[in-house]
Parts: sequence; structure tokens; C-alpha cells
Amino acid sequence: MNVTGSVQQPPKVEHVLSQDCSRVGQLLSRIGDKWTVMVVMLLRERPRRFNELKREIGGVSQRMLTLTLRGLERDGLVTRTVYPTIPPRVDYELSPLGHSLRKPVEALGEWAFAHLDLIDQARSEFDQRNHLS
Repeated sequence: MNVTGSVQQPPKVEHVLSQDCSRVGQLLSRIGDKWTVMVVMLLRERPRRFNELKREIGGVSQRMLTLTLRGLERDGLVTRTVYPTIPPRVDYELSPLGHSLRKPVEALGEWAFAHLDLIDQARSEFDQRNHLS
């Protein structure tokens, strides 16, 4: 009961689920992004500097890597440490929460490598069917 004496109704289940699905969707967009997966895979072993990440990932623009790292930092998956040197040194590493993402990311990567040939075959068959019709 609230102060006016009327009984408060619990939030509708559909509304709560909708909010949760939206939040989960946002999170999956972050952790399912190809650049995020690559960053997590590289940081699982040790901290790395920005240019080292950029060089090892290959194909990622400076802007996209910056946005990816900021998003991961905001979500608590990556920590950023600035060392007061000239020029300043910045290291990125997985936080404890980020390390908890390692196994799912590794499993996804292993699945992808194990099924590359089947995926290529399915794509080829699909493309051939659609070009002939």
C-alpha cells in the first residue's frame, strides 16, 4: 500500500521483460561486435597498448578501435591505465568482469573456426541458387 491507502500494482511483466530485452540487446550488440571479440581475445593474455591492439587486429580504423575500447571501458569490461611518462603510456586490460567474458568469446571463436568451411559451402550454394533463379 502507498501513503494514500491504495494498493500499488506491480509493474506488468511484459513491460519488465521489454526493458530487460532492450538492455540485453544493447549488451549483446557490444559483446557480439567483431572488434570487441578481437579486443577481448587479444587482452585475455596480457595488457596491451592502443597501437599494439591496432596492429594485431588489422583492418580496424583508429576511430573504431577508440570507440570499441571506450564502450568496453564504459561497460566495465576493460580498464584503461595511464602512466605519467613522456609521452604518456596507456595500457588496456580486461577487468575481472571482462575476464568472465573470455570463455564465451573463446567458445564462439572456436565454433567459428570449426565451421568456416561449412559456412562457406552454405553461402556458395545459396549464391548459386539465387543467381540461377
